Amino acid sequence: MKSLTTNGNLGLAVSAKPRMNPKPMKMKKLRKDQRGFTILELLLVIALTGLITAAITTTFFQLFNMNTRTANHMIAVSQVQQAGKLVSEDMLEAQVDMIDDSPSGPGEFIKLGWTAQNITTVVIYTLEDSELWRSESIDGGEPTVTRVAEHINPDPTKTSCDWDDNVLTFTVTATVGDESETRVYEVKPRPSS
Repeated sequence: MKSLTTNGNLGLAVSAKPRMNPKPMKMKKLRKDQRGFTILELLLVIALTGLITAAITTTFFQLFNMNTRTANHMIAVSQVQQAGKLVSEDMLEAQVDMIDDSPSGPGEFIKLGWTAQNITTVVIYTLEDSELWRSESIDGGEPTVTRVAEHINPDPTKTSCDWDDNVLTFTVTATVGDESETRVYEVKPRPSS
């Protein structure tokens, strides 16, 4: 027998012991006019979900590849611009009689020089292992060497300096991954004094 207690405020009877034998749950039977999903309908839903997932995944990978290509192209552009800027600046300083577009050192491809206020500056650009280096020597002193650009294509048809008719034509190509950028700079040096 169950004991009942009364809640003093409301006067409600509350069971003190939990029920020991709850009624088992019965499965609800479908009426004749109710239907469940067929196996064909479930397979169709799974197939459509797979197609949508494949489309989303393909789009994601295309965006990722496009971002990589864009980043590689921007790096190539940046490297070409940096190389062109420094060579152009040095060329504007150079004196015609101190320009050598076929220097003898290994990897050297242009040698520029100028004298200002009795100080002689010689700049040699060298291409080694896809890196463009600038060596600056003042009055024959110890040269200061700095890396100008990376990813420079060392093929002479892609990166070169040609001195012709008092115009230096500097062609430079940078290649990063599958992306490359080529620029051609034409610079006239200052007149000899």
